[in-house]
Amino acid sequence: MPLGRRGRQSVGQVAGFAGVTVRALRRRHELLTARIEKLQKMATAVEHAMEARTMGINLTPEEKFEVFGDHDPEQHAEEAERRWGTSEAYRESQRRAASYTKEDWLRIKREGEELTARLAAAMEWGAAPDSAAVMDLAEEHRGWISRNHYACSYEMHRGLAEIYVADARFTATIDAAGPGLAVYLRSAILANAARHPS
Repeated sequence: MPLGRRGRQSVGQVAGFAGVTVRALRRRHELLTARIEKLQKMATAVEHAMEARTMGINLTPEEKFEVFGDHDPEQHAEEAERRWGTSEAYRESQRRAASYTKEDWLRIKREGEELTARLAAAMEWGAAPDSAAVMDLAEEHRGWISRNHYACSYEMHRGLAEIYVADARFTATIDAAGPGLAVYLRSAILANAARHPS
């Protein structure tokens, strides 16, 4: 039911605006609008913080884009939690991720990209995945995971190697550095693990 003139006066009286000048009401409106905008920004910041905490990554959206680009690290968070959420490695990875700054993530990304580039170069040069040099790169890969994410045993590393070729998403990401790199890396990881019997 639309409010008539009488209805507006009633609302004004109830809100405490009876007898207040239009100028004063405009000023009050400006103040309320500014406060609403501030509260909306705060609500947005809290939403972003909740989203980041869900994945354990404490970065602003701008920092996430700077570090991860178009890749959304939360895209597979629910699946990862469902698959590995009860494992100590998952919990350790979440704890570590929560403590990392933008600079830490940039360093981790840079180290990973450099290692991937060296693996791709070895593959292009025709080095066998079970050669000492390539197995050493696989060991560096395991060490990179252990330093930055969770303690990665040889058994875990073998499991990751299988995922790299069984899950098309991992394969595509790894093969972006060179077609066939996922299979090559898998072979290098398995050979490296074999030379380190448990």
